[in-house]
Amino acid sequence: MSDARARILARLRAARPSIPPARPDWAPPAIPPAERLARFTAMLEAVHAEVHAVPAAAWPAHLAPLLAAKGVRTVLAAPATWAGKALAADWPSRPDAPHLVAYDQPVEALKDRLVAGIDAAVTTTLGGIAETGSLVLWPTPDEPRLMSLLPPIHVALVDEAAITDTLAGLVAAANWAAAMPTNALLISGPSKTADIEQTLAYGVHGPKELVVLVLTR
Repeated sequence: MSDARARILARLRAARPSIPPARPDWAPPAIPPAERLARFTAMLEAVHAEVHAVPAAAWPAHLAPLLAAKGVRTVLAAPATWAGKALAADWPSRPDAPHLVAYDQPVEALKDRLVAGIDAAVTTTLGGIAETGSLVLWPTPDEPRLMSLLPPIHVALVDEAAITDTLAGLVAAANWAAAMPTNALLISGPSKTADIEQTLAYGVHGPKELVVLVLTR
């Protein structure tokens, strides 16, 4: 061992270990349950999203005229999910309901229609975060990420009971420690970007509109 190396090692061994500073006391913000939905709604609306609280048993009936008023003609849904099944059971009897398109084929077979032939898509969510006004999606083979990315309008369904104060609260409530998602999405408002002049443009990298239906019990 060289003298220089020996001196360096000796100084390292003699050096006193550093003691990290004490961690400050911190607790996540707590939002009173009675104010949680209002906070969630206000945060989403502040970033150009549209929020509607509707009865969980009747949301397809509320959604049909809402989308018809926006000029929506075709809606993509995942037929294997509870949301897709609810739409397939309810909309055929409604004259104002848009045409329902099932996401039941490989993306290669649907890509042309996904890009240019679908006006809106309906997806489920794992829950919402009141602190930031965010939706949490967990894409699956039945309900892939493209459904919330490509159509100009994304309709997201969130159960009011699944809205937590923070992301940490949602992770704990959903027991992610037992089964972490491979691809979780946090969505706060429609797609937006800005140029050097800070002029916002919506829909450049994803849906131009985000419609959130909060399902109340």
